[in-house]
Amino acid sequence: MIEWYSDPQLRDRCRVGLNKGEAGNKLTWAVFFHERGEIRDGSFESQAFRASGLNLVISAIILWNTAYLSRVVESLREEGHDLPDDIIRHISPQIWEHINLTGIYDWNGASRPEGTFRPLRVAKEKFAAAA
Repeated sequence: MIEWYSDPQLRDRCRVGLNKGEAGNKLTWAVFFHERGEIRDGSFESQAFRASGLNLVISAIILWNTAYLSRVVESLREEGHDLPDDIIRHISPQIWEHINLTGIYDWNGASRPEGTFRPLRVAKEKFAAAA
């Protein structure tokens, strides 16, 4: 405890770890909120199945975010923006506000060829709409 109190860098590392953990908890809660965070299946196998499904959805969201965050960073760097790696490493892929977790899902939409991505949104359009 004395080391923790006397070392500001150690406290910062601990705070970063706690924030990442809380971001993961918020994402899990957002995905699983319709059951109020409860698994109500009676058997252990059913509970394990539900928990595995929840982990699969969360992993898919994090993978999606990671792929697109890396594309955004590359795009901004190509435009000449200075994005230091020591700042970029603090961006978490555990964000979910842009994902429709409730509503209508179109699973039969036009599929993209393998290895292609959706186009990135341009920030100027977002700022123009807000003004």
